[in-house]
Amino acid sequence: MYKRFLQGSNIFVRVSGVIGGTICPVAGAALIVNARSRTGEQAFERASELLGSLGVEVGTSYALHDAARLPETVREAVGEGHDPIILGGGDGSVSSTVDFLAHNDVTLGLLPLGTANDFARTLEIPAELEAACRTIAEGKVVDIDLGLAGDNFYVNVASVGLGVEATRALSPQLKKRIGPLAYPVAAIKAFLKHEPFTAQLSFPDGDHEPVGYGRLLQVAVGNGRFYGGGMVVAPDSGIDDRTLDVYVIKLGRQRDLVGVARYLKSGDFVKNESVDHFHTQRVRLETEPELSVNVDGELVARTPEEFSVAANALHVIVPETSNAAQMDQ
Repeated sequence: MYKRFLQGSNIFVRVSGVIGGTICPVAGAALIVNARSRTGEQAFERASELLGSLGVEVGTSYALHDAARLPETVREAVGEGHDPIILGGGDGSVSSTVDFLAHNDVTLGLLPLGTANDFARTLEIPAELEAACRTIAEGKVVDIDLGLAGDNFYVNVASVGLGVEATRALSPQLKKRIGPLAYPVAAIKAFLKHEPFTAQLSFPDGDHEPVGYGRLLQVAVGNGRFYGGGMVVAPDSGIDDRTLDVYVIKLGRQRDLVGVARYLKSGDFVKNESVDHFHTQRVRLETEPELSVNVDGELVARTPEEFSVAANALHVIVPETSNAAQMDQ
């Protein structure tokens, strides 16, 4: 059977029976694919074949055409003892199921089948299906941080303001039609309809002084390195650094906003005078008016809200060559 255990920094071997006096579970891996993700329908059968040819024993598999069933299916697979949980989908699929994987003795294997795949990009997991399957069979296990918006785990970024409006403009039809270009198109639509807001940031651990703002475009709290189809949270951001990156974009002069947009891809936008940037483990955000909070593309909370980091909360299989995270435990 297929069982994870640590041997140095790695990883996986196929075993059955007993290792060092410990009985190994025999449930095998669970392959769960969001068949409504951008390439999910075509990928499910191919992934099953590839994983089998690489020696990964899949004990159960699901091609889900209703994305709402993803969380319950992952929860059931974890409860049945399947390990790893091989999830095929995009960032939304990961974010909607991570609550059942966090702080649990189970490992996530990811097949990036979404539009943006920012979580996979952060961890250097290849987007090509065969390479992603090979990563699951031959990669290494790392533990990574997760963000928390209240009690909602997230992997990439939580935001209020422009990001929420962009999410509302980002229809599934737009993503299927133009792929990653849907994100900047949705952002432009959102900007044209944006209403400025005021905000107060406070830091419960006392690492920064409280600060108030008027006329804001966006406040975002990043955990991973990438969001929005490959934009960088901040130049030195990471998913294994036990901190969050908070940035506040002020609605200033038009030329300043052009400068912000120009450097979103590299993360250097945080150096613009219209942007304030903080490293912290906890931050409380209050806004006027109260606003929806976008958590990895889903609107799951409202301000006021507290954001925090859950260090080493999730085990993930990454390529042997990835330097995005390590196994700390």
